[in-house]
Amino acid sequence: MRIIHMGTPGFAVPALDALVGAGLEIVAVFTRAPKPAGRGKQLQASPVQLRAEALGIPVYSPRSFRDPAAVAQFVELARDVDVAVVAAYGLILPAAVLAAPRMGCLNIHGSLLPRWRGAAPIQRAILAGDAATGVTIMQMEEGLDTGPMLAEARTPVAAKTSGDLFGELATMGAELLLDVLANPRAAVPQPDAGVTLAPRIDKAEAHLDTSLSAVELERRVRAFNPAPGAWLTIGGERVKLLSALVEDAAAVPGVTLDDRLLIGTAEGALRPTIVQRAGKPAMPVQALLNGWRVPAGTIVA
Repeated sequence: MRIIHMGTPGFAVPALDALVGAGLEIVAVFTRAPKPAGRGKQLQASPVQLRAEALGIPVYSPRSFRDPAAVAQFVELARDVDVAVVAAYGLILPAAVLAAPRMGCLNIHGSLLPRWRGAAPIQRAILAGDAATGVTIMQMEEGLDTGPMLAEARTPVAAKTSGDLFGELATMGAELLLDVLANPRAAVPQPDAGVTLAPRIDKAEAHLDTSLSAVELERRVRAFNPAPGAWLTIGGERVKLLSALVEDAAAVPGVTLDDRLLIGTAEGALRPTIVQRAGKPAMPVQALLNGWRVPAGTIVA
C-alpha cells in the first residue's frame, strides 16, 4: 500500500510511525510550513516534519491549497497512491485533493463523531465535562468533519488533561488506522443527532473567571494544560494553574479563603496544586508560597 501522510503537531506522529512500522510505503509527507517560535522567533519545523526527515521521507509544505500549483503538485504525487492519511494537518483540503488518492483521504479525528467536529475536540470534551471521548477514523469530504465513519475507539476522560488525552488518543488513533487499512469495511454516515462543534481555543478562554463554579474552572485547568495554560493574577502577577482540586466551601468569588491559596468561586472553591510563575518552572503550590505570602482575603482576578 502506498500512502501520503498529512499532519503537523505531535498528535500526528504516532500514525506516521505506525504506518512505517507496518511496512507500508509512505510516498510523501505533507505538513504545515515552519513557523517562528520561541523568544528568538526562529523558524521551527513541525513535529511531523522532523520525524519525516529522520525517516528519510520527502516533505512538502504548501502554504495553502487555494494555490492551484499546490493542488496540482498533490494530485501528481497521488496518481499511484492508495490513500492519504490526515491527522491534525491544519489546512482545508479541496475536492480535487480529497479525490486524488485511489481510496480518498482518511482522517484521524480526536473525538467520538458527530460530537466535537472542528479544531479543538479534545479541549472541548474536557470543558463540557464529557465522561468519555475517543478517536474516529473518517472518510473525508468537503464539510467540516462531516464524512462517514469507518471505526471509533473510546476512553474515559476522568481527571485527564488535554496533554494526557492528546498522547493517548494519538496512540489509539494510530492503532485504529492500521486496523482499518488491514480490514476494509463500509463507511457509516454520521447521525444527524448529537452534532456539536469544537472551535479553536481562544487564548482569552484560558483566563480563570472566578464568577464561574469551581468545577468549571478545574475543567479549564485541565483543558488548557499544557497550552495555552489556565491563569489568573495574584498580586498583579499572572500565574498559571496546571493542576487544581475542587473543594466544597462557601466563599466570595475571587478571594482566597486561607493562606494556602484556596480560591473562592461562584460555587465551591478551587485549590491549585501545581502552578507556574512567568519565566519559572512548574512547582507545587507550597513551593510557590514558601517564598510568596498570599494570606486569606487576598483578591485574585
